Amino acid sequence: MKNNGLTRRQAVVATGAALASPFLFNIARAEAATIKVGFPVPLTGPYGAEAQDQVRAAQVAIAEFNETGGLKGRRAELLVRDDKLNPGEAATRALELIESDKVDFIVGSLSASVQLAVNNVTKVRKVLYNSISQSDAINEAKEFSRYTFHEALNPHMTGGAVGRYAFSKYGKRVVFLSADYAYGHEMVRGFQAVGKAMGIETLADIRHPLGATDFSALLPRIQALKPDVLVISNFGRDQQIVLKQATDFGLKKSMKIVAPILLYTARIAAGAKAFEGVVGGTSYYWGLEKTIPSARAFNDRFRKMYNGRLPSDYGSLAYAGVKTFLMAARQVGTTDPEAVIPAMEALKYDYYKGPEYYRKCDHQAVQSVLIIESKNAPPGDPDVFNILAIDQLSEADLRSCQELGFH
Repeated sequence: MKNNGLTRRQAVVATGAALASPFLFNIARAEAATIKVGFPVPLTGPYGAEAQDQVRAAQVAIAEFNETGGLKGRRAELLVRDDKLNPGEAATRALELIESDKVDFIVGSLSASVQLAVNNVTKVRKVLYNSISQSDAINEAKEFSRYTFHEALNPHMTGGAVGRYAFSKYGKRVVFLSADYAYGHEMVRGFQAVGKAMGIETLADIRHPLGATDFSALLPRIQALKPDVLVISNFGRDQQIVLKQATDFGLKKSMKIVAPILLYTARIAAGAKAFEGVVGGTSYYWGLEKTIPSARAFNDRFRKMYNGRLPSDYGSLAYAGVKTFLMAARQVGTTDPEAVIPAMEALKYDYYKGPEYYRKCDHQAVQSVLIIESKNAPPGDPDVFNILAIDQLSEADLRSCQELGFH
């Protein structure tokens, strides 16, 4: 009996031939072979603006990789998850990305404690993780694994670079005002480590809860201490609020305000008045494009993808954190962690800010720290910082491998 011109036997043969077709097989294989990059960041919460820019910059790295052929034709995709700035949530999302989504790499986090939670998940499951948030602890032997990389600066690097600049120019009597969690604690330690050699006097170490909205009770105490330098170690909206209130209270008239990390997103959101004259550090500022070709190329691609928008400091870390894994995988022809790890350790790269490489003992990215000052740029002008100096860090400026517990 025939059915639409085909016998039953012919239909079976035709179906088998179609399923065995190299063309269809290759399509299925290509779809299954997509390189998946898990990306947990705090899209909601006080660091949301920074996290959203990280997603944008990470997508630039994905687009560039795919447009230049991928890995033997394999394309990459970014799987974004909201970790809600919560270690437990971040661990859950990381576990889902590994077990359900079968990601090849994980990049992300925007908090010291959150990145440690993600790292605990990835290292047990031998999945490569590149952290793009500041932490000293993630470099220490007790937290580290060979699957862990750290593209971001760490507080020892940042506090050291900014402290060397600030304490030599503005004075030695210092008050610290810091967010009361690992980021704030580690930043103070970084400043004090370099300050000890410079003879600073710590007048007070004042801590505030994450997500604070009112600092008015603390400002008279700071003013009464009469410091030469007030170091404010916090992040995101916390930084915007405290600088607005400190400016309104008049603290800038009697002391220099310094922030270990001056955020581009926070400066744009808060405006010129709150940030004017504040000195700090950053891993990246788009103004580097005037002198560094890789910065120009990164900025141009970001502008093209996002209607003229400029990338932020923490965005650029996401770009490099994703791109290093993809480039190392392309170099060795596989996403197998055991092949990618030595390629990462040997990588010498200049993707957006000048030369970088990962130190072998702790996989910390050795890189420059920019010392910047916020200027009184008019509304709408994106050129909001002056680059005062570039501290070209070397391994000598990091805690030694022995100090971190490696032997």
